[in-house]
Amino acid sequence: MITPDELNQIPIFACLEEAERQRFANKAADVHLKSGEWLIREGDIPYFYVLLEGDLALIKDVLGQAREFHRYKVGAFFGEVPILMGAPAFVSVQAKSWCRIARFDRQQLQELIRDSAACSAIILQTMNARLANVQEWMKEIPSSRVFIVGSQFDTDCRDIRTFLSMNRIPYEWVDRESEPERVPVCISADLKGPAVVVDKAFCLGESPTVRKVADALGIRTRPTRENYDVVVVGGGPAGLAAAVYGASEGLCVLLIERNAAGGQAGTSSRIENYLGFPNGISGDDLSERALRQAGRFGAEMVLTRDVQNIEPMTGVGYCVEMDGGDRVMTKTVILATGVDWRRLEAEGIDRLLGRGVLYGAARTESPTVIGKDIFIVGGGNSAGQAAMFFSNYANSVTILVRGAGLELSMSQYLIDQLASKKNIAIEPFTQVVSVGGEDHLETICTSTRGAEPQARRADALFVMIGADANTDWLPRNLQRDERGFICTGRDVMDLPNWNGRRAPFLLETNLPGFFCAGDVRHDSIKRVSSGVGEGSMAIAFVHQYLALEQKEMAQV
Repeated sequence: MITPDELNQIPIFACLEEAERQRFANKAADVHLKSGEWLIREGDIPYFYVLLEGDLALIKDVLGQAREFHRYKVGAFFGEVPILMGAPAFVSVQAKSWCRIARFDRQQLQELIRDSAACSAIILQTMNARLANVQEWMKEIPSSRVFIVGSQFDTDCRDIRTFLSMNRIPYEWVDRESEPERVPVCISADLKGPAVVVDKAFCLGESPTVRKVADALGIRTRPTRENYDVVVVGGGPAGLAAAVYGASEGLCVLLIERNAAGGQAGTSSRIENYLGFPNGISGDDLSERALRQAGRFGAEMVLTRDVQNIEPMTGVGYCVEMDGGDRVMTKTVILATGVDWRRLEAEGIDRLLGRGVLYGAARTESPTVIGKDIFIVGGGNSAGQAAMFFSNYANSVTILVRGAGLELSMSQYLIDQLASKKNIAIEPFTQVVSVGGEDHLETICTSTRGAEPQARRADALFVMIGADANTDWLPRNLQRDERGFICTGRDVMDLPNWNGRRAPFLLETNLPGFFCAGDVRHDSIKRVSSGVGEGSMAIAFVHQYLALEQKEMAQV
């Protein structure tokens, strides 16, 4: 419990009358921290703090790396800046020794400023000094960690840029053909593919891959253990939710993702109908928050790894094999790999794939479409979000829809937004027949209502139609529907290949302890919120499954 005498030792409270100090002492939370514990995490709800005992460090995540900027000593106060600016906490604060802190709500800070001229002067002067320090710190911080040289039509270059963007790692990209004078001297002029410089130290000039870049950045690409309670395959909304809930409930969790966390949802420029975000949130921002949350609870995540095989082990559990030969053992598996965009059947598509023709619409493509005329094939929310995002860069955006319009496939709020943009056009009953160009996309031919195909100039074509399940690599006896989506729950209960001694759990496949969540599951709802819900539900079923297995083993 905080006492008035303790507050009297702090300069900011020493100027108050005894009765006022008593009032503030009665409203203060008495927070105790051990060395290494966190008082504030970046993005938390802000409070006003006064350090009574100990030593605190101000830590900021800069370009994916934790950096210490300042130490708070006894008597220091902090937290006023985000409160007065109406923002979440800008930085993290960690105890470097045993600490005791008085914590006050926003209302108490406002009362200090309002009711005491002396306190107000101290607080505002300190705040101004801190903002001045921020300006100095910003001059020292580089704007990016990665420098990329490569063509906009190079697939490897695009994959690296997409990976960095989805993992919120700032980078600078130079197109060798348009800006040759900006190419670093460490990169050979004879190099045909992309080149990457990381932290001004690692020059990856020979066949850089996403995994090589991840390793240079210190991103984990290999598991640290041999055995886990649950391995989550796929880092989309369902997989991230499973990792967060599993780790928070004490399970030893490994999440394996072949590219970057977020899946298709991670490429959405803005998700405006997700509960709890009234102003909307970008897919990569939502994914980055979930990734940090999972890591905070202790989930282990490895990126840039493909799971190539999952085999049942003798007795209970599964062996999960990744590309490169790494294997881990797990009691349970949650498959959350999501789906791939359905391929567009049009002449010339495969030849120009990655050279103007793209599946999906990553935000990293915005520099490549400035002032250009682009087309989007698809009528779902993803297509609408991409059109809204690219309309801020492109000269024109044309949405090609095979059906009568968008009303049956797109949310109304997106339809209304599209209608407000003068450079967005929607063409119903229209299909792409062929695409053309020498080294990159130059034209597309479209047909409306079966009429004669019409050639049109096109700088980019983004295809966002339907979804296909890529499940051929999974065990042959894993039950799928006719389109390759994984069957679970009641869909497998009556099948002859259900080999359990009980009814399967709702999200359990025909292989006991092997669960499935998200878009790759048969008959699932293709929404971000649904994926999150299924991921968390899967963890609940994992707990029930493990409890049953433990009970059966105890009876043997």
